[in-house]
Amino acid sequence: MRVGPVPLAALAAVLALPAQAVELHFCWRGGAGYTMTGLMAFPDALLSAPRVTEEDVTRFEITGWHEGARVGGWSLAALTPDTSWRLEFDPVERRFVMPGIGVFQAWNADGGVADCGTPGFGFNAGSGGQDVCVDGRFVTESTIPWETPLFAGPTPVKPDCLKNLQLSGNLPEFVQTPS
Repeated sequence: MRVGPVPLAALAAVLALPAQAVELHFCWRGGAGYTMTGLMAFPDALLSAPRVTEEDVTRFEITGWHEGARVGGWSLAALTPDTSWRLEFDPVERRFVMPGIGVFQAWNADGGVADCGTPGFGFNAGSGGQDVCVDGRFVTESTIPWETPLFAGPTPVKPDCLKNLQLSGNLPEFVQTPS
């Protein structure tokens, strides 16, 4: 068998193709009329992995809402070395991991939930609850219990979070519960 420049060039072309990515949407409903919609993408090869972290995510965007009016947003395009950025996701159950100790999700908002910038928006989930930061201010009234599940799925979501499968606190159809 002859291996020449054509097979090597073909292999190089295949390796240069972008990896397929799964795109998932989510909707969080906090307290006092605050909601958040979001989208994330990561290589589909990780769909059966035990965890996906901030290092695996190739696209991430969140938008904050209050009573249906946009209050801000954040995306990976705005990530800097000083940005609070921690994400842990279970791709098999399609839920963000909320273990109950420390800070487990920090999307442009650290444990103090006040470092999202002005203007700015961020989300934090930790042992004190799940809540948002708007324009550098911890919105305490947005806080909900830390153990509230937050799921993600393939269907785009709406800011009211009312008819979304990916609603925080609701178990979506694609997740199998133990019987």
